[in-house]
Amino acid sequence: MKFVIQIAPRTKKNSQQIFRGPNGRIFIAPSKAYQAYEKDARFFLPKLREPIRCPVNVKAVFYMPTRRRVDLVNLEEALCDVLVHHGILEDDNYRIIQSMDGSRVEYDKNNPRTEVEITEAFDE
Repeated sequence: MKFVIQIAPRTKKNSQQIFRGPNGRIFIAPSKAYQAYEKDARFFLPKLREPIRCPVNVKAVFYMPTRRRVDLVNLEEALCDVLVHHGILEDDNYRIIQSMDGSRVEYDKNNPRTEVEITEAFDE
């Protein structure tokens, strides 16, 4: 399965917000920019009857709008959370996402996006 999320990639870790809950406990929430990314990404995701439950490789090429350094692993984490949140993957644990082979970060000022390819992982 291949699809493109036609908005600038975001990470969850940058600009997190710290809140105190009603019970007095402190918790950390993703930034508003990430929350908007997670919400808007749904328009670009395929519609599935059921989430993927079998072992897969998720390859993602993140095209960033700037040349600023960004951690690939943080982009991958955000993408996996989006895929789970919107029902593409049942979970993002190691039993389902067995690898992220081929993922990388590129630069495209005029067309930031994430090109995603999900393929079945085969045991060797």
